[in-house]
Amino acid sequence: MAKIPTVDLSPFLREGYEDEKRKIVDTISKACCEYGFFQILNHGVPLDLTSQAVKVSKSFFESPNEAKLKCSPLPNVPVPAGYNKKPNPSYEFSEFLIMLPPGSDYNIFPDNPPEFREVMEELFSQFMKISMVIERILSECLGLPPRVLKEFNNDRSWDFLIAMFYLPATEKERIGANPHKDLSCFTIVLQNEVAGLEVQKDGEWILIAPQPGALVVNIGDALQVLTNDKFKSPRHRVVRPNGRSRNSFAFFHNLSGDKWIQPLPQFTKEIAEPPKYRPFLYKEYLQKRRESKSKHIARIEDEITISHYAIPEE
Repeated sequence: MAKIPTVDLSPFLREGYEDEKRKIVDTISKACCEYGFFQILNHGVPLDLTSQAVKVSKSFFESPNEAKLKCSPLPNVPVPAGYNKKPNPSYEFSEFLIMLPPGSDYNIFPDNPPEFREVMEELFSQFMKISMVIERILSECLGLPPRVLKEFNNDRSWDFLIAMFYLPATEKERIGANPHKDLSCFTIVLQNEVAGLEVQKDGEWILIAPQPGALVVNIGDALQVLTNDKFKSPRHRVVRPNGRSRNSFAFFHNLSGDKWIQPLPQFTKEIAEPPKYRPFLYKEYLQKRRESKSKHIARIEDEITISHYAIPEE
């Protein structure tokens, strides 16, 4: 069975260690080209925090429905922050709590467990911190000057964190999240010890087995467009386990919704390559994807994706 590469990120959290950093960049570059996924260890996010986050999340999702519904999101907000359990063909057997950056007026937290808000806000802050490190590494993987992605994408107000809870599998249905691609630049995932996340490669589904202390990183649609397909957003899914629920968290390192997105000149004009995507407003794509997800689409190929903005080859 193919194994998703795992790298020790500690050299990037201190000065020096240039040889080790170059090896890590090479490993991540290859992983992004082959799978669109890799795992990181020694990333700086405290293990006691991630353990506590899984614990309070599990406690919340296993509480009575009436308690969870008190955390339903406010109406007419850009991202439905709060508890979500709505009919959705992609996530019929799972529950979510979405959180925007700490301090957002739209966040809604439960009263119990009482430490839920503090833990989630700290987890958000830690994920945001490590996401900036990952962004710098990906810039290097792509051969970009160090601050290109940071300066292009310096608005962190559109990042968000999701706590997810998947019900145990039934005899008739094991899928918890249907095959999909993320809209983000990249996503950071914290899994508990219960396996289920899989990535598709060459028509086969590869399990991304949980590792103690590890975080999973995957490329999203926005980075695929910016790099003109050098890094591609991988299709992935969640398979629910037998007899056990599954908890996980996903942090989405996004663009600003008001950003016009198109392939960067480093991957088009500067190397004499034609752009593969026409420019589009990022929040327009988010809205089209949201509308697409709300419909019961029978075929994956009928779902709105970034191919909607692809320029036909001549």
